[in-house]
Amino acid sequence: MKLPVSLFVFALLFSFLLATSAHTHEDFLQCLTLHSGNDSISKVIYTSSNSSYSSVLESSIRNTRFSTPSTPKPLVIVTPLGVSQIQEILSCAQKHGMQVRVRSGGHDYEGLSYVSPVPFAILDMINLRNISVDVENSFAWVQSGATLGELYYKIAEQSKTLGFPAGVCPTIGVGGHFSGGGYGTILRKYGLAADNVIDAHLIDVRGRFLDRKSMGEDLFWAIRGGGGASFGVIVAWKIKLVPVPSTVTVFTVNKNLEQNATKLLHRWQYVADKFDKDLFIRVLLTGVNSSQEGKKTVQAAFNSLYLGGKDKLLPLMQESFPELGLVSEDCTEMSWIQSILYFAGFPSGQSLDVLLNRTLTVISYKAKSDYVENPIPEAGLEGIWQRFYEKEAESAVLILSPYGGRMSEISESAIPFPHRAGNIYKIQYLVYWAEEGTEATERHVNWIRRLYAYMAPYVSKSPREAYINYRDLDIGANNEGNTSYRQASIWGTKYFKNNFKRLVHVKTVFDPTNFFRNEQSIPPISH
Repeated sequence: MKLPVSLFVFALLFSFLLATSAHTHEDFLQCLTLHSGNDSISKVIYTSSNSSYSSVLESSIRNTRFSTPSTPKPLVIVTPLGVSQIQEILSCAQKHGMQVRVRSGGHDYEGLSYVSPVPFAILDMINLRNISVDVENSFAWVQSGATLGELYYKIAEQSKTLGFPAGVCPTIGVGGHFSGGGYGTILRKYGLAADNVIDAHLIDVRGRFLDRKSMGEDLFWAIRGGGGASFGVIVAWKIKLVPVPSTVTVFTVNKNLEQNATKLLHRWQYVADKFDKDLFIRVLLTGVNSSQEGKKTVQAAFNSLYLGGKDKLLPLMQESFPELGLVSEDCTEMSWIQSILYFAGFPSGQSLDVLLNRTLTVISYKAKSDYVENPIPEAGLEGIWQRFYEKEAESAVLILSPYGGRMSEISESAIPFPHRAGNIYKIQYLVYWAEEGTEATERHVNWIRRLYAYMAPYVSKSPREAYINYRDLDIGANNEGNTSYRQASIWGTKYFKNNFKRLVHVKTVFDPTNFFRNEQSIPPISH
């Protein structure tokens, strides 16, 4: 039987690619072994023939959407023990055309730290997680492979009155989190994690080990919020620790539609960004069963941290948001580190040791983000409720995080993260599902896309802003080959607004060949 010419050409091309990737793979491994000298890099190299390969690969996969049999797998995973091994990996990868994806915690929402459409290696930072805290001078050095939980634990071990303004999920890796901005419950008081980075250690495309002074202010600016994977491998960060009171207060007040949730949420939009800086009240929206048999309703959970005791919080709420009807019984006083456990969803009385646990339940999900500059009218909120009644929304959540306070004081161009004054709050849309298969994935992804389309009139415009740590390939992606500035600016201006131009300039200077790249990395300007 004769093969059609086109099929024959495709078969040839496919076998050529397979042969090329195998060749690249062998050459890359050989290069690493030759270069390693006495530091025995072979102990931290995993290929598919290694019995630990699957467990190392899956150890930091947080989204089963990117853990299917058809998901592209790395040819090699390397878990370096130090700077010299990272330098060797980068050198050999460039020599032999191997794409490298850097993974710290594996929380990239589109799996870009451990999936690639071309033959690739994962540089996994799991072994680089040292943390040293200097209480006297209120700073810490933290390596990129550490998790936020490990960082919080280490700070709390040495001080009850120092904290850090990073995220609420303890299994998130420091490297990606800081690279994209990173925020948590004290952002209104202290800004983002990246706003509080004061130095960093980075290995650039040329294999140089750089700190803030030797990398210069342009590159130091770019790595604090410009997204991971564009400028080099950041090994460690020096962060400024911030004062927290010995007693903080938390509360969660749940209201469903029958309990006036629509009017309360409408009112919250007018006050949430104007509260005292010490007060953070976010809202979590979920679909729940109604008290009426067989009916659904929507619940708004007003979830709050106050940096102080309830004696000050209650009069403050009475003055700023009396409609919520907060009473003393709703409030719990605790230490700041206990509030980290509270927001992470751990039951009260849980040991702080849970912060050191890097494993978490893995499920499929899709996320998106938006910024709100003007309050959404009640009719607009009611349109959201309708979408919560659909079957795919069973495990969906919208998280509304207020801005204002310190976030409004920091300039849009201070770091690449531009979402500052003028934003009342940010929305994170999340939909989860446990069913396997492409049909289930399509249904749930389509649900969140329909909701996102519905929200267009109510959120920021030109550009419709998005948060890079809630990565979303729907808003635009690079070509694997040569991405033009124009193509990258489709997604780049949504994440970075006017800062995108400066990021491209920094990329062109420090990585002109575009070695560090993924589907949403900053491109250099081609010469």
